[in-house]
Amino acid sequence: MKIARLIARDVAGAREEIFYLIQRNPNYNTIYFDGWDGLGATAVLRSIPQALLSMKSPPPGLCFGRIIYIDCSTWKSKRGMQRKIAHELKLDRKTMAMFEERDEEDDFNGVDHGSRDVIREVSAMILQTLIQTRFMLILLNGSKDEVAPSEFGIPEYHCTIIWTFSRGFVTMHKLSRVYFERLGEILRRTDMFICTLEKPTDLSDSQLNALFHEEAASIVSRCPFMRDITLTMFIDCWRYGFFLRRSSHSTIGLDWEAKAPNFWICDGIIQEGSRAREISYALDSEISYEGDASLLDGVFAMVIQHLETSHLVVEDKDDSSVDKYGERPYRWISITSKSKIVQANIQTMLAEASSIFIAFDRTINAPRLPEDLFKLSSNLGILILSGCAFNFVSPPFIHCHTLRFLGLSSCTHQNGTFKVEEGDYVTKWTCLHNMWVLDLRYTDWGEVLSEEKICLMDNLIELNIEGVRCWHYTSQLQKRLPYLQRLRIIKPARQEETLIDINNSFVDKKQLEILDWSGNSKMENLPASLSEASKLLVLVLDGCDALENVMLTNSSLRLFSFDGYGPTSHWTSTGNLPPMSSRPKSPPTVENRCVKACKISLEGCTFLEDLFLRGLPNLEELDLSGCAVKVIDFGAMVVDVPKLKRLFLLGCERLRAIKWGSIEKQLELIHIDTRPRIRTGRVLGCAQPPSLGAQQKTFHLQMHAVIVDARLSRSLWAPIDHAGYNGCYNIKFTSSTSCSDGVVQPKAKEGKEMIVGSSDQRQYDAANAGLYGDVFTNIGDGATPMQAFPQGPVRQLDRHIEIGDGSHHVQSEMETDTYIGNFAPLMWYYTQSLHVHDVSNYSNTMPSTYSESLVWCRVERCPNLHAVFPPGSQEHNGKLETVWASDLLMARCVWSKGAVRRLYTRFHGLRHLHLRRCPSLQFALAMGSGSSFPSLETLHIIHCGGLRHIFVPGNEKHQHPSVEFPKLTTIHLHDVPALQEICEAAVMVAAPALETIKIRGCWGLRRLPALKGREPGTRRPAVEIEKDVWDALEWDGVDAGHHPSLYEAPLHSRHYKRRMLRVTVLR
Repeated sequence: MKIARLIARDVAGAREEIFYLIQRNPNYNTIYFDGWDGLGATAVLRSIPQALLSMKSPPPGLCFGRIIYIDCSTWKSKRGMQRKIAHELKLDRKTMAMFEERDEEDDFNGVDHGSRDVIREVSAMILQTLIQTRFMLILLNGSKDEVAPSEFGIPEYHCTIIWTFSRGFVTMHKLSRVYFERLGEILRRTDMFICTLEKPTDLSDSQLNALFHEEAASIVSRCPFMRDITLTMFIDCWRYGFFLRRSSHSTIGLDWEAKAPNFWICDGIIQEGSRAREISYALDSEISYEGDASLLDGVFAMVIQHLETSHLVVEDKDDSSVDKYGERPYRWISITSKSKIVQANIQTMLAEASSIFIAFDRTINAPRLPEDLFKLSSNLGILILSGCAFNFVSPPFIHCHTLRFLGLSSCTHQNGTFKVEEGDYVTKWTCLHNMWVLDLRYTDWGEVLSEEKICLMDNLIELNIEGVRCWHYTSQLQKRLPYLQRLRIIKPARQEETLIDINNSFVDKKQLEILDWSGNSKMENLPASLSEASKLLVLVLDGCDALENVMLTNSSLRLFSFDGYGPTSHWTSTGNLPPMSSRPKSPPTVENRCVKACKISLEGCTFLEDLFLRGLPNLEELDLSGCAVKVIDFGAMVVDVPKLKRLFLLGCERLRAIKWGSIEKQLELIHIDTRPRIRTGRVLGCAQPPSLGAQQKTFHLQMHAVIVDARLSRSLWAPIDHAGYNGCYNIKFTSSTSCSDGVVQPKAKEGKEMIVGSSDQRQYDAANAGLYGDVFTNIGDGATPMQAFPQGPVRQLDRHIEIGDGSHHVQSEMETDTYIGNFAPLMWYYTQSLHVHDVSNYSNTMPSTYSESLVWCRVERCPNLHAVFPPGSQEHNGKLETVWASDLLMARCVWSKGAVRRLYTRFHGLRHLHLRRCPSLQFALAMGSGSSFPSLETLHIIHCGGLRHIFVPGNEKHQHPSVEFPKLTTIHLHDVPALQEICEAAVMVAAPALETIKIRGCWGLRRLPALKGREPGTRRPAVEIEKDVWDALEWDGVDAGHHPSLYEAPLHSRHYKRRMLRVTVLR
């Protein structure tokens, strides 16, 4: 890797030198620019596209057909970068749609956003677009690694790629040997490394400020909502944060990273407005202080050197007197010197300050703050006191009417000499009227928390109380603090002994967004009025050990945390859950400690996006019904819940994946419903047990799921597979809002076929009974019309699947090549009963593989279905008993032909075959290698006009001259005019147990089954058939058991086909 150094001291000069290097080194395609020790690199690269486009006659070395500028400073993933490249190249809609499709697939696969790779098809399109032209790619890389352009489809020849790491404002480093060695391990594909000879501290004040403004402009340009912020405001925010770092802010007792947004607004850097908080949060994520500390200190000193107002840090190690600091006004002041705080001129030094931080060593008694310390502080917006002592009755800041943020940490009361005049008590507390944030930490100041003082805080937005009061204090806020948005009462040092009713405390808290009760270990119940907080976004209950049942219905809630390990070490003010780095690493070792929570219900929290549950040893039930969570991760979101048995996810329409971890081994009941909520706000869901067996047997797992998108079944496989044959499930794939509750029907008596007309069949019969009543005939003990058709199997077995209208991606999931962890193995390996109905976009209903457990299959009203069982389908164990199909308009067969394995046991357990209204059916079942249907009892087929044979050989290798049906008792064929034979190419078809034959409208039929092997003395089969068809039948003789005399005299219909003369009525 070649190293080049620039002498430039500004953005324009650096850009021109880079252009010169590009022209002189045409073979160096990939260039890394490091800027001035990391500073200014983003600004220089951002200026390149505009400069090149403004050239009227660029030199040959700078002629590019395309200039592509990609800002990935906020790094998401490789796919996110590829999406930006594709958008910049304006690829067609079909290509851009691939990102949505692949992201959706990864959602269902549970792939983290940061791990999502590039899409090969899109890479091919990018390559095709760029291969024919010379281009320049400018990349701001927000990741930690160098990217390979070829992965994204970017050709690494006949082009120039200039890039840099973009890691926040402001990040700097020294170009030491260690840095180069580390960088050399990363930059493996880079041809040239460009840096500057000058360090940031070698630049002039104006040059350094110009770089800062260019860097700030780069950030503002990618955040449209920040256009209202001036670059001066941006720089001031960075200066403020650096001031706190230099002020040894850890001694203050407040974490700077957590308070940055509040400080910027309360100090007046970011002006108050509707988007002030949004802007401050965005800046908080952009500003960084990574890098060499000495270099950062030097740059900061240069930035503030010539400013009219600056900051001041007063420490004990500084021997100067206070008078020295009076030479210029100071905007931000930090004092840690106990001796200087009592000097006479201290008030003058503090007069112009907008932020004052006073922090003393807590291990040593601090001097009492003078009562008039802030008497001249007319601009004071932020005051932080840590380890200080002052008169709580009349604090030194009592007259600071501009005060916005008051933070007190470990402060104590000391009586003063000041006397309050009679009748002037309330008016003296002017500091409370305009206050936005009150932050009390381990400061037991009951006076400021009294009802009288709280009433003065009309504009208070945030109240934080740590280590003093417990959750009972909430009762005092009722009908007070109308604009309160953030409330934290955490880590109380003691718990109230008396019971205080707080149930109505939140009736009027319509603006509350954040509520944190961490560490209130004695709180047993949440207040009933918490649901009245209609804007509540974040709720934190970490360390609330006594809570037994947590029931929340706040529809606005987005984030929820309940950590049994205890409260976090610090919290953020940006409205996010506490980071893992601040959470306890293990539960506290406290004797007799018990986290009681056994049930958590967030049903109705329709905007809930994320939650964190951990260390809840007694939690048995978790209900997230109606929540907006897309992924539930039991390895990161719900952790250490050893007794969790029941999980409810009803109405979770955005659910895409469940990562089970080890919890799949302990769950006993899972209810899932991803259909959208109904208009009343209630969630859908069927609470009925999956089957009758679930009530009478003991299962390791019971699952009831109603799923719209079949891809979610990838997440269902793990717990089902772990439970194996000891599991019970009822899974329905549908978007219909009508849910059949799994009503259990009584099982038919063994050996008897239940002939009951279905609902649509009964309507058909009722409509036609009067017109065609004489067509119906009496056979046996009851009246059974030829139109009658057995009711489909309705008794759901222990492991049942239903596929209905509105389901999505069922077909693609069945056709996938993956054999574990998805829908296909769920179907063929464990499912015992299958019901498919009212789907119009599927060509088959079963995967092309073995069927291990299927007992019955019911398919109806699927107009585009080609086959119920596609080529390659196998019946492994001969468990299939019933095949019931109706209204399959396009189906050519039920069980397809094809190259198969393990054919001998196919259909050995088949008892009933029922087919109705399948006009395109050519054959029903393709046989295996065996020539017998040892269990078949009923053959019932009506209105299948194209059916020629019911059973056909599975392939050419397996032909069957004779086929046996030893248990076949009933044959019912109606309106099957093309039917020729029951078995294709079979010379002998034997059914010795036949009892009833009903045939109507089968004009092409030529052979009935033989009765060879029939037990002597057995009653002859009853026959109902048209006379013409009976007369046309072919027989093999008595010796073959195939003769008309072996049957009862046939009963012919009074209406049958007659021969008519060929005449015309035309004259």
